[in-house]
Amino acid sequence: MLKKINPTTAGVRHAIKIVRDSSTNKPEKSLLRPKKQQAGRNAHGKVTVRHRGGGHKRHYRIIDFKRNKLDIPGKVISIEYDPNRSSNIALIHYNDGEKRYILAPNKLKEGQIVISGGKAEPSDGNTLPMNKIPVGLPIHNIEMIQGKGGQIVRGAGTSATIQSREGGYATIKLPSGEIRLIKDSCFATIGQVSNPDHKNRKIGKAGRRRNMGWRPAVRGVAMHPGAHPHGGGEGRSGIGMPSPKSPWGKKTLGKKTRKRNKYSNKMIIKDRRKK
Repeated sequence: MLKKINPTTAGVRHAIKIVRDSSTNKPEKSLLRPKKQQAGRNAHGKVTVRHRGGGHKRHYRIIDFKRNKLDIPGKVISIEYDPNRSSNIALIHYNDGEKRYILAPNKLKEGQIVISGGKAEPSDGNTLPMNKIPVGLPIHNIEMIQGKGGQIVRGAGTSATIQSREGGYATIKLPSGEIRLIKDSCFATIGQVSNPDHKNRKIGKAGRRRNMGWRPAVRGVAMHPGAHPHGGGEGRSGIGMPSPKSPWGKKTLGKKTRKRNKYSNKMIIKDRRKK
């Protein structure tokens, strides 16, 4: 749910916050791990990702993307906020006593029972192999390699659909519009990922962005010529070159960077850019 705040200060005048349906403020301690802040640096201390640094201290929540506790029912104890991802997470207590976090589907409620395996019902929160999921149902947390765990469709509000199945492969339409083949023995979870209003929020002020671990980004055209290929010029100048470039001279802003002969190209039926 979105909340518009009274414009009592400039920082909240345009801010739109998300009122989460989290049922607790305290995460499960056994599923927390320390998370060291890297500030965009690699092991040598070099900046490999720009515009990162600072931000509030976080713990990492261990998420069960594999959902490999087969045929063991688990009860949803709480829906919680996770600072490391856009969606909410759900704490599951399984019948054998183990506790795990999973990505929370949008319609998942406290007290609900979830289960994984080929015999599970195709209802929200349950995980099944794609050869057992009815065509047209929304799915998320999809495996690309059997047993590796969900790798795609994990962001807030996203869902994919199975369009057809043939020859041991399922044809999946992804949120980007791409249509691709994935082995139908791979697992996927039923439902849309929680927190669909994530895309409609407005941060409101730069200070809140800094609290989230993002540092300022400067436009290339605002730099001097030695710092960026777009830099220099008198007054307000445009990019001024036929093809826009990154700070390192590589073509950007729409230039395709995927390898022509990538091994998984044969799995893509329709590219996400094609209308």
